Amino acid sequence: MISIRCCAQLLFVALLLCMVSAGETDERLRIATTTSLYDTKLLDTLESRFEEKYGIEVDVISGGTGFALEQGRRGDVDLLLVHDKAREYEFIAEGYGTERRCFAYNYFYIVGPADDPAGIKGTNASEAFRMIADAGEKNSNVRFVSRGDNSGTHAREKLLWKSAGIEPSGSWYLESGQGMGATLIMVDEKRAYTLTDMSTYMAFAGNLSLVPLVTESEELLNVYAAIPVSASEHLDDAERFVEFLLSQEGQEIIAGYGKDIYGRALFYPAAGHCTEIGCNATECPGEMVSAFG
Repeated sequence: MISIRCCAQLLFVALLLCMVSAGETDERLRIATTTSLYDTKLLDTLESRFEEKYGIEVDVISGGTGFALEQGRRGDVDLLLVHDKAREYEFIAEGYGTERRCFAYNYFYIVGPADDPAGIKGTNASEAFRMIADAGEKNSNVRFVSRGDNSGTHAREKLLWKSAGIEPSGSWYLESGQGMGATLIMVDEKRAYTLTDMSTYMAFAGNLSLVPLVTESEELLNVYAAIPVSASEHLDDAERFVEFLLSQEGQEIIAGYGKDIYGRALFYPAAGHCTEIGCNATECPGEMVSAFG
């Protein structure tokens, strides 16, 4: 069955194509973003301030990182906001993107039922995955739900299974095929485990019984990057949005977002943390020289 999110994505792309054919996108910047930036409303805040400051209208489509990268390859968008380093470098090496700029980070969490039937609390991510697989084979009450959607979160999940030496399969391993928010709701209903970005978990936590069990280890680092699309007809505007993200104003918005509602930020700014999050000097906010004043 085609999900509501999938239908919305297809309708958005169809609308963009119609607008292009009608010559109506001249002043609009098209951004494909990962679901966590969209579902938490951080991008709404950044988009609103950018539009106010520069007078450039922004259209946003939300999907997994794989979906965003595909839109970039097809030339349907001008800028990507994604979180899968290996595929980001591949996208640029293939000539589809101009550069990778790190603008924010947080961590993935492994969340599950408070009674933790697989006993993973206090372990590292790879060990937790091994324990969930082992318990799932023996206990019908232990299940893991994967997004299964080629997103950045799904890509990290697959790396963790590989690190754990596990090929997940069987009745204990389920796939939602949906975004992070919808997946968390499904996981909560099934009292299962999943891998989630911390920001989406925090945004949905008030309606969930799930608790974080493994958090903030090196294996769970989650870095967000902006990549202008090489073939974009609005490359200057895409680069201007990237500059805004990496500016002091943009980094301060990221640093403060969520504190008033959740008591802590949902994302951390990349500025000042580039070495620890694995971004090189050319990718760092502190290295950007303004081209627009």
